[in-house]
Amino acid sequence: MHPTDQNPDPNAINIELSEAMAEGEYANLAMIAHSNSEFVIDFIRMMPGLPKAKVKARIVVTPEHAKRLLQALTENVERFEAAFGAIKMQNEAPSYPMNFGGAVGEA
Repeated sequence: MHPTDQNPDPNAINIELSEAMAEGEYANLAMIAHSNSEFVIDFIRMMPGLPKAKVKARIVVTPEHAKRLLQALTENVERFEAAFGAIKMQNEAPSYPMNFGGAVGEA
């Protein structure tokens, strides 16, 4: 066996990321539902002036993994704000459907 074929960490996970998945999907809304056994997170892209929004990804996780995700997001937001300053939040939640605060263009 070649030395570079050996994994120095026996607990390491080899994660495959396809080129298409690596490009990612933009979402500007997330909707979360849950049952007694799972959380369902829909990542949605809303476009200005359009009455319909598309779910770009749906992720289903166990309650334990939902809590771990919450902890990981909290830690990462704290690191981001330590490096770049506080993330500014709007005083009020956006209303839906969104027009992104601007006029709707007509052709």
